[in-house]
Amino acid sequence: MSMPTAVLLSFRLGGADGVSVEARKWEWALRELGFDTRRVAGELTDGLRPNDTWLAFLAIDPAEGAHSEPDALAAALAGADVVIVENLCSLPLNLTASTVAADVLLAHDGRVVFHHHDLPWERRHLAHITHLPPQRPNSLHVTINDGARRALGARGIEAHLIRNAFDLEPPTGDREATRSQLGFGPNDIVVLQPTRAIPRKEVGLGIQFAEVLGKHVPGHTIRYWLTGPAEDGFDTELDRLVMHTSVSVTQGRAPRAEDAYAAADVVVFPSSWEGFGNPVIEATVAGIPVAVGRYPALDELIDLGLQLLSIDDPAAVAQRLASPDPATRAANDACLKANFDLVDLPGRLRDAFAAVGWTRW
Repeated sequence: MSMPTAVLLSFRLGGADGVSVEARKWEWALRELGFDTRRVAGELTDGLRPNDTWLAFLAIDPAEGAHSEPDALAAALAGADVVIVENLCSLPLNLTASTVAADVLLAHDGRVVFHHHDLPWERRHLAHITHLPPQRPNSLHVTINDGARRALGARGIEAHLIRNAFDLEPPTGDREATRSQLGFGPNDIVVLQPTRAIPRKEVGLGIQFAEVLGKHVPGHTIRYWLTGPAEDGFDTELDRLVMHTSVSVTQGRAPRAEDAYAAADVVVFPSSWEGFGNPVIEATVAGIPVAVGRYPALDELIDLGLQLLSIDDPAAVAQRLASPDPATRAANDACLKANFDLVDLPGRLRDAFAAVGWTRW
């Protein structure tokens, strides 16, 4: 008996962005459930596999000369037992690609899962778009936070909540080698912001936090480390922030996420908006103090029992650095195990499928 096939469809797959990271976990979970998988995307940044389909028009920023190919997309999806649409029809960063995909999926004879990481009304410049996400028969809508689930419900789309899941026993990162590679001294306090530099990531607040933290840790040099590049026209503002700060700024990625967290002393996550905010969980898994701003989905994580520090209280962060709190670590570990364990993802997917009657493939 042949295995059922799941096709993962997105603007971009295989990268370090949040959608790609979570799509990779879903692909693993689908394989655990007995599915064969293949991918269709406008960018496949980890290289082409033999059964991948690359359609340039689906990229967020298509190459010059790329044109819509609805027939090619339909052919790439043909024969799939389920299509997993990773944000392509949720956040129309390339409106043409999102609209063409929605039209092709409407004509597609098969089951479709819309995995929503972001939604149009969450971005001011996209809030006028009302035909996405599509309301399509024989579909399952999944959100990564409960606010998005409720917002879809208010628009007549019933959705199921499956929060992002994480490996709670990740490989050990190499602290010494990573710090040496980046020029951090043994007594430096490294403040890691593992994000891109775009307006909603609030890099200015991250740098400001690092500056104030330095006043509470005399005898130490503060090193602010931003892993991602400037995007969405933020280059000039980032240059200005770096030029005017009193702390040393490092930019660039570590070889692995585990190395970045191992090299850091504190993670700062000042974002004003996130669909989920993976670094908050990843840093907590690594046992690193996390200083956060406030964004709506973060309230859900705190309500589940996650104990975090605030960017508005650098003195408390300095105290945590000086005196780690085993009770907080134990409480966070219990919260992670109950709510975010990757080993539970296949079962959560199976339950969501069953909720819409998909029990046979």
